[in-house]
Amino acid sequence: MRMRIKWLASLAAVLALTSLLAQAVPANAAKTKKTELLVSAAASLKDSLGDIEKQYEKTHANIDLTFNFGSSGTLQKQIEQGAPADLFFSAGQKQMDALKKEELVDTSATILRNSLVMIVSSDSDLAFTTVKELTAKSIKKVAIGQPESVPAGQYAKETLTARKTWDALQDKLVYAKDVRQVLNYVETGNADAGFVYRTDALTSRKARIAINVDARAHAPIVYPAGIVKATEHPAEAKAFFAYLKTKEAAAVFAKYGFITD
Repeated sequence: MRMRIKWLASLAAVLALTSLLAQAVPANAAKTKKTELLVSAAASLKDSLGDIEKQYEKTHANIDLTFNFGSSGTLQKQIEQGAPADLFFSAGQKQMDALKKEELVDTSATILRNSLVMIVSSDSDLAFTTVKELTAKSIKKVAIGQPESVPAGQYAKETLTARKTWDALQDKLVYAKDVRQVLNYVETGNADAGFVYRTDALTSRKARIAINVDARAHAPIVYPAGIVKATEHPAEAKAFFAYLKTKEAAAVFAKYGFITD
């Protein structure tokens, strides 16, 4: 009988301890649960933000950065249609202004600047001194981003219009969904030349810069970032937004060729 009582007492103690542990696990798990921040960002930021992600998460263990890369115009439309996003990092002021006008973005600021270049494949023997030379019969295809949705395409159109070659090139233009697709078209020989940001050209071993486009030929190339009003994590979004403006982040962007103020 005594042995049975002793056994029951031990069992009760084990059950009590198990109950306490079961209650403690959810509490501890809640403390270590990460907050996912979704950043809709221009395709040209893919490499630099990859480094920013690693750097930021090292010092913010509770944050899991997730990026949705694409053309700024496409990302703008997604946010307008209610797609989830905590921050928007655009390659053009036009797209940010549209979202602010619709009161879909609260706080915003210009983080970076960039420049436009014309590229050819690394093994191409083509040489250019002006974009007007794209009208030569030897040039069959010229790749640019879709001007309506890709800021780099908009800047390319402005440049070609300023140089009075836009109309003459209509039959040669190949439109891409974003600036990285333009780069790919040139790298693979599907276009003789293309217009991308300098930062994109610097990432490639299969393409080279043929012309550095005069900045006066197009609108200023700026990269504004903003906090999406519908974010479910305003404090975390604000903290990451602030980090993008730090010297630490600027060093990463500068490494990839971006111009920081």
